[in-house]
Amino acid sequence: QVQLVESGGGLVQAGGSLRLSCVASGRTFSSSPMGWFRQAPGKEREFVARINWNVGATVYANSVKGRFTISRDNAKNTLYLQMNSLKPEDTAVYYCAARPLAAVPTTTRYEYWGQGTQVTVSS
Repeated sequence: QVQLVESGGGLVQAGGSLRLSCVASGRTFSSSPMGWFRQAPGKEREFVARINWNVGATVYANSVKGRFTISRDNAKNTLYLQMNSLKPEDTAVYYCAARPLAAVPTTTRYEYWGQGTQVTVSS
């Protein structure tokens, strides 16, 4: 059974930082692109960042470019999202996902999803 478990969310003041982690179990995703997504109350889930199995290949949403960094440790089957200079508009539930179902790099169609971790940024 495949499982993705996020952690690292919490409450932080604007300008602060958080590091999210996503541990995969049940199978390895070392050859699969993985991504981070977020969903704010009343809004649709949106793409945040993606990394391919080649760790040099990353894609970011314009809203987080220069502030967030996605990385992965294939040996630990773990995906990370370092979030710096956080803003109140970054407040959302953050999800990790594996195995995209569409070719578009910013797709939100993935096969496997975690349960999400809440990030709240106060002003």
